[in-house]
Amino acid sequence: MRCYVLMGVSGCGKSSIGMALSALCQMDFIDGDDLHPSANIRKMSHGKPLDDADRAPWLAEVGRRLADHDGRVVIGCSALKKKYRDMIRAEVPEPVHFLHLDASPEVLARRVSSRADHFMPTSLLDSQFATLEHLEAGEWGREIDIARPYRDVVAQSESYVRGTMI
Repeated sequence: MRCYVLMGVSGCGKSSIGMALSALCQMDFIDGDDLHPSANIRKMSHGKPLDDADRAPWLAEVGRRLADHDGRVVIGCSALKKKYRDMIRAEVPEPVHFLHLDASPEVLARRVSSRADHFMPTSLLDSQFATLEHLEAGEWGREIDIARPYRDVVAQSESYVRGTMI
């Protein structure tokens, strides 16, 4: 089993890159946004950031979905803090690889403000960047600059995944 999490703040491309990556690498894709309890969606829709108590059951569910999967899987999940990534890892017996889709706040604000069909408002980006902890030494994964063209971001993600497959 191989588990991959596309992580990053809102608007970084977790869903679009995840769908492309799953097709290229014959993996299933799960959108972590679909696993949020309705109370979390309501809170974020009203411009209120989630706290750790809000996130805990969601992160556990993300980990369970990875663990319950019987093959290669990629899931989009913000996983902004190391302790959040550790909560996901605690549910999964296999190594979990994190691909951090990263860019400047300005790039991401433009992306988020151009989305009309998403519950996450641009006003929450500042709190997400304040929460964000980049991957640390010892964490399996890599950072990918999403300010590059989409095809390059997909290619870098695919290269990482293919390089970790046995």
